[in-house]
Amino acid sequence: MNQSKNNIDVRAIFDRIAPVYDQLNDWLSLGQHRIWKEMAVKWSEAKPGDTCLDLCCGSGDLALRLARRVGVKGRVYGVDFSPNLLLSARQRSRAQYPQPPITWVEADVLNLPFEDNSFAAATMGYGLRNVTDIQRCLKELHRVLQPSAKAAILDFHRPSNSQIRAFQQFYLDNLVVPLADYLGVKEEYAYISPSLDRFPVGTEQVELARQVGYATATHYPIANGMMGMLVVSKF
Repeated sequence: MNQSKNNIDVRAIFDRIAPVYDQLNDWLSLGQHRIWKEMAVKWSEAKPGDTCLDLCCGSGDLALRLARRVGVKGRVYGVDFSPNLLLSARQRSRAQYPQPPITWVEADVLNLPFEDNSFAAATMGYGLRNVTDIQRCLKELHRVLQPSAKAAILDFHRPSNSQIRAFQQFYLDNLVVPLADYLGVKEEYAYISPSLDRFPVGTEQVELARQVGYATATHYPIANGMMGMLVVSKF
């Protein structure tokens, strides 16, 4: 299957799960995703007044947190290729007062519509695992970051510990997928387990980041390795 077809398939999945995306994130993360997203914002080192980027912004949760960090003098660009998720993000943003400084952009993270060296910091939550070309995604992110800028990339992982790995699979099979079935998106959420199996482990992510030119790259395991944060910086 070619890359273009893969992109269409993944976009279709996220369009269909948009109405229940936030609810299922709570279940997938045992309610901890809010803490991890705050960690991502902190590790991106975004500062008040910065222009920042949130890739694969989904329904906007991480972008809204980033917007609170940069303040009224800053600007956040939230990028996703799912129109339905962006619609949810815009609706959440409009409900905020004062209005957060966010521009929502429908685009493919493998071909970002921004100039080189545009952003002072970046975040990405639960997106890298779903792109069709991880190295190209990291390269595009590198291109649009300013010199010395940092990015924090959060995602689910397969833990190396066999017992924790077995618990994760049990949880997916017996809690998450049945909940997705109840909400009418069982087939869409069945992709999670194989996506975890394909996703490079932390050391492999660090190596990919270094290959595309990042000056530093560090991967931090979270939640006994069921989550991880890749933190990279440009030269």
